[in-house]
Amino acid sequence: MAASELYSKYARVWLPDAEEVWKSAELIKDYTPGDLTLSLQLEDGTTVEHKIDPRTNNLPPLRNPNILVGENDLTALSYLHEPAVLHNLRVRFIDSKLIYTYCGIVLVAINPYESLPIYDTDIINAYSGQNMGDMDPHIFAVAEEAYKQMARNERNQSIIVSGESGAGKTVSAKYAMRYFATVSCSSGESNVEERVLASSPIMEAIGNAKTTRNDNSSRFGKYIAIGFDKKHCIIGADMRTYLLEKSRVVYQAHGERNYHIFYQLCASSHLPEFKAFKLGCADDFHCTNQGQSPVIDGVDDAKEMCNTRRAFSLLGIGESDQMEIYQILSAILHLSNVEVKDHSADRCSISPDNSHLIVFCELMGVPCEEMAHWLCHKKLKTTTETYVKSVSKMNAVYGRDALAKHIYARLFSWIVGRINHALKSAVKQHSFIGVLDIYGFETFDVNSFEQFCINYANEKLQQQFNLHVFKLEQEEYMKEEIPWTLIDFYDNQPCINLIEAKLGILDLLDEECKMPKGSDDTWAQKLYNTLLKQNAHFDKPRLSNRAFIIHHFADKVEYQCEGFLEKNKDTVNEEQINVLKHSKFDLLLKLFEDDEKPTGSPSKRSSGTGRAGPSQRDNKKTVGLQFRQSLHLLMDTLNATTPHYVRCIKPNDDKAPFTLDPVRAVQQLRACGILETIRISAAGFPSRWTYQEFFSRYRVLMKQKDALPDRKQTCKNLLEKLIKDQEKYQFGKNKIFFRAGQVAYLEKLRSDKLRMACVRIQKTIRCWLARKKYLRMKESAITIQKHVRGHQARRYVEFMRQTRAAVIIQRNVRMWARRRRYQQQRSAALTIQCFWRAYLARKQYYKLMYEQKAVVIQRWVKGWLVKRHYRRILAAVILLQSCVRRMRARKELKKLKVDARSVEHFKKLNVGMENKIMQLQHKLIEQHKENRELSEKLSSVEKTQNTDRDRQSKEIENLRRSEQEARAKAETLPSLLEQLSFLQHELEQTRREKEDLEEHTKAYKEQTQQVVDELNMKNTSLNNNIDELNKQIVEQAQQLTEIKTNVDNTKQLEKDLTEERSRYQTLLSEHLHLEERHRDLKEEMDLNISSSKSTHKRTDSNYSSNSSEFSQSLGSTEGEDSSAQTEDETQTTVDLPILLKLQRRVKELEQDKQSLLQQLDKREEAQQEKAKEVEEQRTVGRAELDLETLKRHELESENKKLKQDLNELRKSLTTESTDLMPPAPGSMPYDVLMEQLTSSNEELEMRKEEVLLLRSHMVRQEALKHRDSVLGEAVKLDLSEIPSFQDVDRSTDIHTLNEDGELWLAYEGLKETNRLLECQMQEQDRVHSDKCRTLVEEVKKLKGEKEQQQKLLAQSLLLPEDARIEASLNHEITRLTKENLELMEQGEKQDKTIRKLKKQLKLYMKKVEDFEANAKRKSSVSVTNASVRAVNITRKEKEYRGMLEYREGDESWLLKNLVTDLKPRGVAVSFTPGLPAYIIFMCLRYADNVNDDQRVSSLLNATISSIKGVIKRRGNDFEVVSFWLANTCRILHCLKQYSGDEVFMMHNTPKQNEHCLANFELSEYQQVFGDLAIQIYRQLIKCMEDILQPLIVASMLEHETIQGVLGSKPTGLRKKSPSITGEEAVTVEVLLQRLSLFHSTMSQHGLDADLIKQAVKQQFYIICAVTLNHLLLRKEMCSWSKGLQIRYNVWQLEEWLTERELTDCGAKEALEPLIQAAQLLQIKKKTEADARAICTMSTALTTSQILKVLTLYTPVIEFEERVTTGFIETIKNLLKDRGESAALMMDTKKIFSVTVPFTPSSVALETIQIPASLKLSFLTRI
Repeated sequence: MAASELYSKYARVWLPDAEEVWKSAELIKDYTPGDLTLSLQLEDGTTVEHKIDPRTNNLPPLRNPNILVGENDLTALSYLHEPAVLHNLRVRFIDSKLIYTYCGIVLVAINPYESLPIYDTDIINAYSGQNMGDMDPHIFAVAEEAYKQMARNERNQSIIVSGESGAGKTVSAKYAMRYFATVSCSSGESNVEERVLASSPIMEAIGNAKTTRNDNSSRFGKYIAIGFDKKHCIIGADMRTYLLEKSRVVYQAHGERNYHIFYQLCASSHLPEFKAFKLGCADDFHCTNQGQSPVIDGVDDAKEMCNTRRAFSLLGIGESDQMEIYQILSAILHLSNVEVKDHSADRCSISPDNSHLIVFCELMGVPCEEMAHWLCHKKLKTTTETYVKSVSKMNAVYGRDALAKHIYARLFSWIVGRINHALKSAVKQHSFIGVLDIYGFETFDVNSFEQFCINYANEKLQQQFNLHVFKLEQEEYMKEEIPWTLIDFYDNQPCINLIEAKLGILDLLDEECKMPKGSDDTWAQKLYNTLLKQNAHFDKPRLSNRAFIIHHFADKVEYQCEGFLEKNKDTVNEEQINVLKHSKFDLLLKLFEDDEKPTGSPSKRSSGTGRAGPSQRDNKKTVGLQFRQSLHLLMDTLNATTPHYVRCIKPNDDKAPFTLDPVRAVQQLRACGILETIRISAAGFPSRWTYQEFFSRYRVLMKQKDALPDRKQTCKNLLEKLIKDQEKYQFGKNKIFFRAGQVAYLEKLRSDKLRMACVRIQKTIRCWLARKKYLRMKESAITIQKHVRGHQARRYVEFMRQTRAAVIIQRNVRMWARRRRYQQQRSAALTIQCFWRAYLARKQYYKLMYEQKAVVIQRWVKGWLVKRHYRRILAAVILLQSCVRRMRARKELKKLKVDARSVEHFKKLNVGMENKIMQLQHKLIEQHKENRELSEKLSSVEKTQNTDRDRQSKEIENLRRSEQEARAKAETLPSLLEQLSFLQHELEQTRREKEDLEEHTKAYKEQTQQVVDELNMKNTSLNNNIDELNKQIVEQAQQLTEIKTNVDNTKQLEKDLTEERSRYQTLLSEHLHLEERHRDLKEEMDLNISSSKSTHKRTDSNYSSNSSEFSQSLGSTEGEDSSAQTEDETQTTVDLPILLKLQRRVKELEQDKQSLLQQLDKREEAQQEKAKEVEEQRTVGRAELDLETLKRHELESENKKLKQDLNELRKSLTTESTDLMPPAPGSMPYDVLMEQLTSSNEELEMRKEEVLLLRSHMVRQEALKHRDSVLGEAVKLDLSEIPSFQDVDRSTDIHTLNEDGELWLAYEGLKETNRLLECQMQEQDRVHSDKCRTLVEEVKKLKGEKEQQQKLLAQSLLLPEDARIEASLNHEITRLTKENLELMEQGEKQDKTIRKLKKQLKLYMKKVEDFEANAKRKSSVSVTNASVRAVNITRKEKEYRGMLEYREGDESWLLKNLVTDLKPRGVAVSFTPGLPAYIIFMCLRYADNVNDDQRVSSLLNATISSIKGVIKRRGNDFEVVSFWLANTCRILHCLKQYSGDEVFMMHNTPKQNEHCLANFELSEYQQVFGDLAIQIYRQLIKCMEDILQPLIVASMLEHETIQGVLGSKPTGLRKKSPSITGEEAVTVEVLLQRLSLFHSTMSQHGLDADLIKQAVKQQFYIICAVTLNHLLLRKEMCSWSKGLQIRYNVWQLEEWLTERELTDCGAKEALEPLIQAAQLLQIKKKTEADARAICTMSTALTTSQILKVLTLYTPVIEFEERVTTGFIETIKNLLKDRGESAALMMDTKKIFSVTVPFTPSSVALETIQIPASLKLSFLTRI
């Protein structure tokens, strides 16, 4: 393509700039070849002229289209050059807050200097298993790619992390290792991942320090090889270190610190274990205060010390070893403070009382005098003699510092060795992934030996990187069969040869170090003479003879020769080392034990002035040689692995968050090889598209007829039309390769085409809108005219009507006013006359009547008052008499009751009966007399009343006469009144006419006043109404607030309930998972032990699938014991690592065994407590029985006495020998006696009924008592066989004593009371012993808690204050939770016992009633048996009882055929849903019917074990899991439905109620089956999640319904994983088909509707969580078109819910975060109003999710706009007050708490038939 086409008007280019490196500009006019200048306009509006060099004719680099800016991969850019790379990184880092970017095979990581929420476990889970191009760039993506290639290719991998200090290398390496530790699992050894991660804080403490560029700079290089086994699980690790910066131990520049461990020690010096080290603050020591910066902001050294110690402990380094390490470090601190005194130029000394030297020698265990001597002297050797020479102060200080550096380096190496030993695995390593954290290219103002080695290592790594990139490019071209042309790339082999080749810099340095008088100056001269003119990469500075320059691949660096020889030699005074070797300190001896062999005797050492011993100098390796050898080993390791590159960039030197300095960034991009990678890619075909992607993107550039079925041929035809130069692209097998700039040209054509289409659409739409507006205006004008004319005509007609109506109204109003006035005057006159005449008549009548009536009223009132007084006195007297008589009667009754109970009373009763009869006769005579007196009084009263009546009748007649006279007089009054009124009317007529006007005015005033009053009244009423309404509003507001608070409280309670339920279910699943793991490990242990010795035979563990849970736990412990015995027997043959593993596992199993035994003891104690409560209730029942027997005895004795009295009374009444004759029938005494007799007979009958009731109740109690006794099982008590007391054939003596058997009953009652007392005594003894036992256990428990608290207190005293408070809080929380759990368990136990006892009581009452009914039936049968005649017997149809009979031992066959070998598909399709559950329950009913508890427990436990086994073996089969979830729930519902509990029996039929369990209460098994159902449900969710996981992203995000216009953007080298081809594309329809299959399967299996709804809700939550998480991690998915696609997909899911009537299951609410995220992609994002709308809309999204979506929003086409940073800040400010979690990702592993509601079955058990296909012929229907 010609330059004139690209450099046209409005094209944008990059211009070089001193400050910003590159600046954007736009062409003002077109460029034509031959122009010497370009007219440009900068972004600030200034115009510049850019000159073009006519010799090279190099034009400024073009800028990429905006649509390509911010790409995940830099190779996706059309124009690949330095400004494009820098701008893309700036946009991603500053605008999008993205720190990771791909550059081909390299991950560029920019340090944000801010903690980001992108490293959580859910992020790791999101990247796990994903292809590298599918997700946004991340360190986890690189780690996943390495892990995947290791697993797939069986090849070792390496992750090379490089960058300068402060770029974030250590953090990146740490996160990579954390990723491996998370996604892999340990292969048997415990805490392997934790130990691998624990090495990081240790190495940071002893190898990291604060520098001017970084607060946590690694001052050494390390390569950590993480080992994996064949299952790709971490088994260990190995660490190699490179070039520790030892000089930092004794020297730090201003603003820097020493290694962190020294400051951690000083911060923890107050701890008691560190008191012996005599430390202080960091400012007290010379080696920690040189930088004058002892504190790092935000870092607590004391807390970091705790982390370091914890890491040491985790790696197996004990407390004693740790204290020895800290002791040596403390000695180094004191050694740095040893002061050297100067005596002369070559003499110095150290004071013998120097405190720091004394402490140093004490800590190191060496004599102080020797160390002080050799610090100031050195030993010189010649060929003949050896002598000691003093040294100068400067040399002594150098020697002291060299000793400190040497000790620290040895300690560092020893710690690394211990870490490697702790991380080493006994299992053979299958593969490894290495993580290289090494220093990047460094250049300072003063560069020394350390920078030289660092840059040398970077040269080697860059060479390896270039070769690898070149190799990958070559492989790609050959794979696609594209002609390969050699690409020229920078080869730094000459620079490497300059350093490491023969007679190179390192070779000359080692040679100079061997010279006796070698110095830095002589070495520099050798360099100049040897290399200056022979190597182009070596140069000499102009103004220095002690420095040299090397042209590295990144930049040229000037090195100062001073100190090279000394650092390369790394010498230390050997006499000082010898003093240390004679120390009593064990660790110090271990540090120097490697020097024993090479040092030998002192005679072999060389002197400083004489000739050096050749053997010693030859054997000792220099630092440069050691580094070169280790570097070669590292390169060999890297070349043998597949490398993955991470380049860390430091954005600025001020550590400002998300701030990019372009100059510093470009320097590092050049140094780390990023630009070289870009250059290699740009030299070939950097842009690569698959044919399908190219067709989808650029389909708009072709016509419909050009689209052929063959996509490849279509793309070829299109490119031949668009790009004429065929060298600009190549066609591969699967991809199209483009030269740089061609994709930008295609994008320009595409945008132009879309722009023209938009213009055409806009033109058409605007024309349509204008015409529509004109037609609307025309129609509106016509309509307005029509309505105006009609309105005018209507107004004229209305005016005429109003005029005529006004005349008629005036006429009628005037007539009405006159008539009204006349009628008012007439009615007023008549009214006045009437009232006046009536008044006068009433006045006269009242005057006449008043006197007579007053007399009569007084008389009657006085009489009434007297009568009322009399009645009150009479009533009071009668009441008083009745009270007194009642009191006397009660006293007499009590006395009679007392007398009635005595025997003497009955003797006297017969004697006094005649006297009583005589008294009664006397009483009758007296009553006759009283009656006569009362009749006389009554006759006298009647006489007085007659006289009163006569007198009153006379008075009434007088009144009637006076009334007639008054009437006669009143008749004359009207005539007189009429005359008077006529005269008054004539006199006042004139006055009335005069007052008419006044009345009119008054009436008008009154009317107006009334109107005003009415208005005022209305106003007040309205105000009152307003006040009332306000009050009501306030009340309603209060009610609303109360309702809201109540609703919030209920919601909170529901939330707490769901959280508790989910927590319980997660704990349950973890418990079951641990049980399964325990069984698997036990089986694996058994296999290992059995395979270790083939001749040795061992018995299997006592575990059985048919045993109960308790037997399972006991069996597992016995199996462990047996396995432990076999381990002892086969110890000689088992490998040591396996033995260690097994020992560790045995310890864990023993702990499990102890916990299970404790649970068993607790349950047995609970059962004992329940038995005690039952015994107490029995004793209470027996006491009540004894009381009732005594009461019955009293009633029978009273009954007998009453019988005797009655007989004697009858005799006395019938005998004629008495003196007094009996009263005749019909007389008063006779009637009274008969009434008394009938009352006594009624009382006698009542007593008889009470006696009968008491006897029947006693019989029942006796039967229950004997049945509940110990011998009740052997004795079958039949109530019909108990004879009544009248039928017992007793001896004549007993009969003569008492005919009703009172003495026999009394004797039996006495025996029963004796038994009761004995039982109570025994019960008290047992309770006392139990209390003693419990008290002893509580004392032991308290002792244990006391010891534990003492240990915790001792440990907490060692911790700092914050940690101590935290530890105490944790301890208190655990204690309270334990107490709460114990109280909850006690409450549950009490509830269970209450329910059990209630059910037992009901069963006992039912059985007693059955016994009574049987007894009655037997008695009736015995009566009718005498007269039985022969009858014909007809055979009735069999009536089944809903039970299945089976023999003992058939449980295994039953469950094998019904559970283990059953195929769910055939059963679900052909038979009743839940058929296996019904069959198992019918067998359970049979075991309950025969009262066999062993069968019940064995059947239920075997069923549970079988179902668990099926789920364990076939847990990945959704159909199997769904089938057994439905059957488990059905078993649970059957246990509840037929339990006999009234709550569950409400929906049963009478026949189903008859089938309830009769003998056993199985509420505990209900809980067990409920837990099993929850476990299976969670497995069901896991199956669905595994099936849906691969479909969700492809269907919800990746698939596009409408392709072409909204096609995907171009991608880089890291393409998305070749997804499914067009024929196999995963669409939403595929996802819905899978959901429909799930739903139909669950419905077919008969799963409860509520469980189906909960499962559907969980499915939709998984879909939402996975989709949203991928949306948040994939920048290319955050666009307007993708939001439209997501909303369409969500609509299809909602339609699926509506079709299956599942809208109320909560699935729509589960999709709400995804819906809001899609709306967020489509909503307008410009103004503050838009921001507020987003905040109100996005309620289901967290703040971090909203900001992430807005940050990632990427335009797919040019017409979209990016979200500005100001808008994102506005959103952030609006959402800052939200109280929510800061989690970015949704938890895909979350499972909602499940509830299993009771669902009764309508299936009748007696109607169920067993199919022959189930092979259950050994079962028999009953």
